[in-house]
Amino acid sequence: EGLKANSGTFNLIAIDYTHPSAVNKNGELYVANVIPFVMGTTGGDRSKLIEHCNDAGHFCVIAPNMGKQIVAMQKALEDLATEYPGAFGGYQLKVVESHQKKKADTSGTAKAVVDSLIRLSGDDTFSAETDIEMLRTDEESLEFGVSPHHLGGHAFHTYTLTSPDKSVEFTLKHNVSGRRIYAEGTADAAVFLAKKLRTENVGQVYTMINVLEEGAM
Repeated sequence: EGLKANSGTFNLIAIDYTHPSAVNKNGELYVANVIPFVMGTTGGDRSKLIEHCNDAGHFCVIAPNMGKQIVAMQKALEDLATEYPGAFGGYQLKVVESHQKKKADTSGTAKAVVDSLIRLSGDDTFSAETDIEMLRTDEESLEFGVSPHHLGGHAFHTYTLTSPDKSVEFTLKHNVSGRRIYAEGTADAAVFLAKKLRTENVGQVYTMINVLEEGAM
């Protein structure tokens, strides 16, 4: 309460990059103490987290990826899957992602992209929970193309769609070395949320799509 009083009503925003095991408890803490927050931490019970925050009318931005350019790519894929579902019918999906060894869970970005690719391919045998190949050792990451300098902080993703007869292959790749892209997106999300605190009477869960749509970059 002292921190809130010293900061001012609209000036205190928590930035959460912690651990998947802390996601829901931290969300409950922020709501209970009426602290707006930006959460880039992945994992936890996302549905429960979002429902709890929305029910409380809490101001927050929650996204599995804070990189604006990556989020824009995700949105483009979502739109493509909505407009042309099954366009890659029969194609087999393969996904490999590499992160620093301290990342405990599967990439939230990979799961979101996979959802769109499944709708495009109709490959309902692929599971985002069990079929994404996770690379978490230095040896695996180096072989995947990560530079030694960025073993401690990177996010490399490769998605491959292959035709039934193996004659056609589409590859989507986004590789991030370091964390600057996430820091920039997080700062934009915080500015976006600060504006909402001043213009909206009731809060809600916002995403990075909302940040992009409002041009808060």
